[in-house]
Amino acid sequence: MSEKLSKEARIRFFADHPGWIAVEGRDAAAKIFKFNDFNAAFGFMTRVAIAADKADHHPEWSNVYNRVDITLTTHDAGGLSEQDVALADFIEKAANNA
Repeated sequence: MSEKLSKEARIRFFADHPGWIAVEGRDAAAKIFKFNDFNAAFGFMTRVAIAADKADHHPEWSNVYNRVDITLTTHDAGGLSEQDVALADFIEKAANNA
C-alpha cells in the first residue's frame, strides 16, 4: 500500500511539476495537455497507458481531439503518493516527446 505524500513532499511536487494544479476538494493533481492533433494525443496516451499499466498505477483521464486531461491521485493512499510523482515524471517526458 502506498503512503500519502507529506505536506513538504506535496509542496515539492507542485514546485517541481509546472502546470500541475491542486484539485479542489481532493488530494489530487491535474494538468491539461494539448497536442497538434488527435494522432499525437492518442500516441501520448498510449505511451502513458503502457507505463501506467506496468506500474499498476492508472491515471484518471479524458481525451477530446488534441486535448488530454489527466488527474493523478492514489486511491488506496487517500491522495497523492510517490506513485503519482513517478507517473507525473513519465507523463512530462512523454508529452515533451510527442
